[in-house]
Amino acid sequence: MKSVSAILTFIYSLIHFYSYSQHELNAGNHPVPVATPPASMLIGKITDAKTGEPLPGASIYVHDLKKGTISDDKGMYRIANLNTGKYLVEITYRGYSSIIETVPVQGETQKDFSMKAAVVENEEVTVTGVSAATRIRQSPQPVDVIKKEQLFNVSSTNAIDALTKTVPGVNNLSSGPAISKPFIRGLGYNRVVTINDGMRQEGQQWGDEHGIEIDDYSIQRIEVLKGPASLMYGSDALAGVINIISQRPVADGHITANILSEYQSNNALRGFYGDVAGTKNGFSWNVYGSYKGAEDYKNKYDGRVFNSKFYNQNVGGMLGYSGSWGYSHLVVSNFDQRIGMVEGDRDSATGAFLKALPGGDEGIATDADFKKITPAIPYQHIRHFKVLSENNFAVGKGSLDVALGYQQNQRKEFGNADEAATPEAWFNLKTVNYALRWHLPSTQNWKTTIGVNGMSQTNANKAEEAIIPDYDLFDLGGFVYSRFNKNKWSLSGGIRFDTRHVNGKPLDVDNETKFTGFSRNFSNVSGSVGLSYAANDLLTFKLNVARGFRAPNLAELASNGAHEGTNRYEIGDNDLKSETSLQVDGGFELNSEHVSLETSLFYNHINHFIFYEKVLNSAGTDSILIDAESGDELNVFRFDQKDANLYGAELAIDIHPHPLDWLHFRNAFSYTRAQFTEAIDGTKNIPYIPAARLFTDLAVSLLPKGKTLRNLHINLESDYTFKQDHAFTGFDTETATPGYWLINAGIGGDFVSKGKTLFTLRFTANNLGDVAWQSHLSRLKYTAVNNVTGRTGVFNMGRNFGVKLHIPLNFTWN
Repeated sequence: MKSVSAILTFIYSLIHFYSYSQHELNAGNHPVPVATPPASMLIGKITDAKTGEPLPGASIYVHDLKKGTISDDKGMYRIANLNTGKYLVEITYRGYSSIIETVPVQGETQKDFSMKAAVVENEEVTVTGVSAATRIRQSPQPVDVIKKEQLFNVSSTNAIDALTKTVPGVNNLSSGPAISKPFIRGLGYNRVVTINDGMRQEGQQWGDEHGIEIDDYSIQRIEVLKGPASLMYGSDALAGVINIISQRPVADGHITANILSEYQSNNALRGFYGDVAGTKNGFSWNVYGSYKGAEDYKNKYDGRVFNSKFYNQNVGGMLGYSGSWGYSHLVVSNFDQRIGMVEGDRDSATGAFLKALPGGDEGIATDADFKKITPAIPYQHIRHFKVLSENNFAVGKGSLDVALGYQQNQRKEFGNADEAATPEAWFNLKTVNYALRWHLPSTQNWKTTIGVNGMSQTNANKAEEAIIPDYDLFDLGGFVYSRFNKNKWSLSGGIRFDTRHVNGKPLDVDNETKFTGFSRNFSNVSGSVGLSYAANDLLTFKLNVARGFRAPNLAELASNGAHEGTNRYEIGDNDLKSETSLQVDGGFELNSEHVSLETSLFYNHINHFIFYEKVLNSAGTDSILIDAESGDELNVFRFDQKDANLYGAELAIDIHPHPLDWLHFRNAFSYTRAQFTEAIDGTKNIPYIPAARLFTDLAVSLLPKGKTLRNLHINLESDYTFKQDHAFTGFDTETATPGYWLINAGIGGDFVSKGKTLFTLRFTANNLGDVAWQSHLSRLKYTAVNNVTGRTGVFNMGRNFGVKLHIPLNFTWN
């Protein structure tokens, strides 16, 4: 525990130094009051900058306090029970440029805002990778924000799938429609940290066929940070962070409800969602529930892909209270999902998909099998429960954030048709997350935060098959983060120290050692420094240098087994070292009346990059094990480490020529190249690197003030993925993947009556040409060969039509 003591001593020293400096600064002056001042209030009026007319329904939100309101019919707004201090306030209104301004509040403070009409929102606020809410222009790292309205316009089968269609540089490693693992700039698994409602999501991220256990219908907002973020999040944020926000208090004095349903034609996906929320006199609450189910999807080469079906049902809610002292929120959710695993085995004579039968036999899958939503053997049943207490307390002119959470991830894998109700593998992962952040009082230019965060974790195997050992894990990290703003310059950065202890437990099976007990300690220093320069109102330059790290996960350290649905037997290595990276990001943003442009270049050097390689036997050929139950041949892989370099770029341009404000021509290009510093089995290429991609969207927005149909949106998309011929061909791990071109379209709008939206309807058509395609990051690409056609693996989804319906309800709470 010496490292823990060192962190606490370090933080205590900083607090002592700060207190001493404040005493010196105030020497000879009146004593600094320590009592909390009376509650303050922010009031004002929102108007059109050109006409001076009031803007009713504008949103005024204080991100750090998770508190906001909506302007009334006269454009007036009021946010009560604020502590004296400075707050970053965001004002948004559809069809107008957002206003983001730091407002000093003391007593009853009036602040009016005049908004300018605009065809694009030229700025956002981010809370990801920073200690407090920050204008994205002042964040030195690239951050993309996706709002609920944008997610509604996208036809997808899960949250990560939706992200890949909207954020350049984000891809997904998929094992069918229900399983998508996020990859940022070519890095995934435990190198991406996913945050959900302030809690780090922990759910066996190491597995190829393990998705993200988050209800996509409940999502209000997603922030994606690209690049190392170990400074704020510790181990695993080597590639970036995906921050998913689903619980957000509604405006004070309002009760809202939402009903959402959707249908997709390809796999008969049907989804339903409902929520109701309210806020009154500081008390806020929210409850939601959803259901989604899908049959087997189809494409023109494979027909129906057997056992790609899934269904899930989820519930959650939030209870909170806020006042001048701060806020306290209790967030609860329960995710429950069943997913079929596509093995891709086919009949040698007909090429039809095979299904497992009792007694070890196989039969040909029928139409009735394809049209069920209940998965067949093999399948997974995942339950993820979590509860989080998130609190903010005013401390003088500063504040203190305190968060404590618990989550339990239970993943059952079923693979024996003779015992269909008995799981062969059952991972029971329990995690306690904690965080403490002290935001020091802001000065004229400086804002500093000192904090600690980490987690305590246990994993237990509750079925006969054990792939990773039972283990205990504890980690703790302490950091200092500071931001300096003056005129056009914004400088931010900090330093962090982390320590992690892992204790793997021994296990004997049939009098043979399956896992040997081990204990490892990992510690590291990480940090970043970044600069943002706003040359003028239109142009911003950014540069960031960051050091990140990742401790090896338990699969890499100690795995000994194979999952259902894979053809790999994996062996871990107790002696692996932590991955460390040094990444440089640079770019600029331009927002003008006619064009919005974002560019980002990056270079990332990673020491001790972890990957798996095939194990050779004494004869120099592949080591192969025979599965005792299925009789399948399994190639043996082990984990190894080499240094690596990654570099690439993202470019996004939106052309909206004035006065043709109804027309948008959006283009997004992303490219990542990754190589080991030395060749491995004849290749330097790193596995699972996505191909370059060019996404183009021609959109028309009409009827912004229509009386019956409003905000009509029509778009035509071109989604072109280049060939990926830089595959990791070592040990026959990957093959090159040809390019493909998908054409999509959509139309939708709001149906209104007396100025209020009754419902929103959206129609989509994906892969209009019914192109047969395989993503380079699709695991189904490597399933069995179809002897009839000679094609290897399973192809992705074919033509798919979708419809979404959203009914919003809003009531004033008197």
